[in-house]
Amino acid sequence: MRDPHDIIKRPIVTENSMEAMADKKYTFVVDKRSNKTEVKNAVEKVFGVKVASVNTMNMRGKKKRMGANVGKRADWKKAIVTLTEDSKTIEFFEGI
Repeated sequence: MRDPHDIIKRPIVTENSMEAMADKKYTFVVDKRSNKTEVKNAVEKVFGVKVASVNTMNMRGKKKRMGANVGKRADWKKAIVTLTEDSKTIEFFEGI
C-alpha cells in the first residue's frame, strides 16, 4: 500500500474552494495514478476525519509560450472530498 502523503500532494486554495469549505468540501491535488478509494483512505488517515464522497477529475495542463517557444504545463488530478455531517473539520485550513 502506498503512503497517504504520496497520494495527497497539496490543497488547492482558491475562492471557490474556500467557499466550499462551509459545506465540508475540501479540494486537493492528488497523484494522477490514485483512485477514489485511495484518496478517501489517505484523507481519513492523514486528517482523522470521515469521508462521505470523493469526486476526482483529470485536469489538462495549459499550453504556454514565451516568444517563439511553446511549452505545456503538466497534467494533474484534482479531488474534491466531502466529509460526513458528524465529522470534524480539517484544521489545516482554519488559519487561512
